Amino acid sequence: MKVTTLRQLRQLLFISIVVVSSLDAWADKTRTSKPPIKDFMGICVHTVQFKPDLYQPICRHVRDYHGLNWDLGDDTSFWPVFPMARNQVNWETLYGTWTARGYVIDASIMFGDMPFEQWKTPARDAETYGFAFARFFGPSHKNLVKAMEIDNEPGKYSDAEYRTIFEHMARGIRLGDPNMTIVTCAADPVESERYAKGLTCVQGLEDLYDVINIHSYAQVEGWPTWKRSFPEDPQLDYLKKIERTLAWRDTHAPGKQIWLTEFGWDSTTKSAPATGDFKDWVGSTDLQQAQYLVRSWLLFSAMDMDRAYMFWFNDSDKPQVHGSSGLTRNYQPKPSYYAVSHLYATLGDFRYSGQVALDQAMAYEFTQDNGPQKILAIWLPSGSDLTRTLRIPLAGQTVSKIECMPVDEGPAATIHIQVQDDQLILPCSESVTYVFMR
Repeated sequence: MKVTTLRQLRQLLFISIVVVSSLDAWADKTRTSKPPIKDFMGICVHTVQFKPDLYQPICRHVRDYHGLNWDLGDDTSFWPVFPMARNQVNWETLYGTWTARGYVIDASIMFGDMPFEQWKTPARDAETYGFAFARFFGPSHKNLVKAMEIDNEPGKYSDAEYRTIFEHMARGIRLGDPNMTIVTCAADPVESERYAKGLTCVQGLEDLYDVINIHSYAQVEGWPTWKRSFPEDPQLDYLKKIERTLAWRDTHAPGKQIWLTEFGWDSTTKSAPATGDFKDWVGSTDLQQAQYLVRSWLLFSAMDMDRAYMFWFNDSDKPQVHGSSGLTRNYQPKPSYYAVSHLYATLGDFRYSGQVALDQAMAYEFTQDNGPQKILAIWLPSGSDLTRTLRIPLAGQTVSKIECMPVDEGPAATIHIQVQDDQLILPCSESVTYVFMR
């Protein structure tokens, strides 16, 4: 076991106190029934590049970046003739392949890089497109797409321009299929910025959307390093941004769902380039990416949100921002692929049910609706490669199995069960350990 310094232990204790205190506050506002993990986890994908068979062990929810220009070309007044895109992609075949394998699709309709001036008649064209898309793909019709996001990050649009497109596309969607879930673009309760729109953009239009959408990355430094940290780092705005959005929702749009549709870490086998924009870029290791993704989903599960999609499904090993965020590298599984698929398989039918107080460690409890079994997910909330031994009170409960978060192919490693004085003696690290109990 690696020796832990006193300074590291003090840092770990401080972090765990901050995280526990924050999550206790969030827990006061959580709904009585949390979604099961299989309905909570999702990944961001892209059309013809996605290989549905490869990612079936990861999740059932996928978020597709669906380009408006694929359907309309350069003419926003064009009435789309679905299932064919104007560039001849057959969406019914493509999305049908995904749904046949059990996926649930959220289509993020991308138009933010198209100048607002390119819309010929913005209100009419947006409403027409929303109606046509929902009328063909919606749950009440072909049942291929369950949700539509009205753009991803439309930062190039003014607030007034985005509100015009949002309002009218949403009206079209409601007319086309009232059962289609409507999702805002990436939003922030404070104010609009390059990658998010202030929620005031949609204030007063609550009947036209169902979900508030946010993006959050654990970025501790901006340009030129774009360095990301571990998810529990108290320096970060990572969890605090979600907390602000939850508070805004509770005040201004009670009852709306919250979806986090982008979070993630880059991990590459390559060094930063010697020159150019990314010469000072700092990535994460493959192990850190695996640890931080799993821990993030666990942290999010305790919050009053309804879904969390990670970014991204596959990468080509580029040492730059968003260049190596995949669960696979050139479609070959990375350590994160195995860790995330194990999380999904282990906790898929379980819901977050509470937190167990442990000294300097996080322990989340997950239970089944009508089953006697529960699972504790336990980890050290740090980014310093710490390990330590915990003593966990059992209060008469029995432990049937202990599994370690895997980072390679094959069954997860197990830990010998050691109980003393009705306490579980458990070696713990920054990788999540799963304790199966009755």
